Amino acid sequence: MLVDLPTAPLSASLDMSLLRTFITVVDASSFASAAELLAVTASAVSGHIKRLESDIGVKLLERTTRSMALTPEGEMLYSYARNILSLEREIRAKLRGSYIQGRVRVGSSEDFAGTWLADVLQSFSRTHPKASVELKVGITSDLLQQQQLGQLDVVFGKQCRKIDDQGELLWEEPLIWAYSSRANLEGDFPYPLAMFPEPCVYREAALQALSRSKRPWRLAFESSSMAGCISAALAGFAVTPIARSQLREGLRELDKKDGLPPLGTARFYAFFNRTNDVAQALVESVQDVGKHRRFMPQ
Repeated sequence: MLVDLPTAPLSASLDMSLLRTFITVVDASSFASAAELLAVTASAVSGHIKRLESDIGVKLLERTTRSMALTPEGEMLYSYARNILSLEREIRAKLRGSYIQGRVRVGSSEDFAGTWLADVLQSFSRTHPKASVELKVGITSDLLQQQQLGQLDVVFGKQCRKIDDQGELLWEEPLIWAYSSRANLEGDFPYPLAMFPEPCVYREAALQALSRSKRPWRLAFESSSMAGCISAALAGFAVTPIARSQLREGLRELDKKDGLPPLGTARFYAFFNRTNDVAQALVESVQDVGKHRRFMPQ
């Protein structure tokens, strides 16, 4: 939708810095949050968006005192801008002629590997085609022990509470109860649960929430595989705690209407040595994917 903005000449080019600000604002869903991420003032962010809208002659964001939404033109630019910035990074890497090379040993929690890894590897391999990845999937606490022994270079794992500065927070999202969308949860107590063996942060969060709310439960299914717990939920055999991004066809979210207490937040971290260039590059690919999926640290 055209608005009363100065008409940009056909020769006008898109300013990369303005595009980065626009992408950050949309990903963060807030001018203030974008300003913090970009280490500038909120007024500077607002000025960048106004300049970008003026340059291209269309309105990109509809803003009120309480909300912000993309216009149809904003949606279109967001899609193209992500590709433009991705290509810019790829071109810079190739023009430098200094591909990152070598093998990076990665430890990943199963939910991260199953939900995000394909997009991450696609982004990473496009920019660093000569690097290779060795992957081990497991429980975060076990993977961190292996990292301390020098067996892993980077660990992508989850926590349900904020931790010290050893780990870099990538994004966070709600932790939820999942159950079959084709079955009714019987009103009989105790609640049947499908969970990982100890130690597991999802298990810990679930049991603490049930204990605080005095909800009775029973362990109906235990598996060291996230796929196993999700299969139990899909079958209507048990309820399982998962990060919301893991919801899939056949699952539905249960809440207080179903008698289940809130679970809090799942936080995804990267644990790595920042002097390892390959590990650093892989973490940057993860951050890029996380921003694209609209998950941001709060």
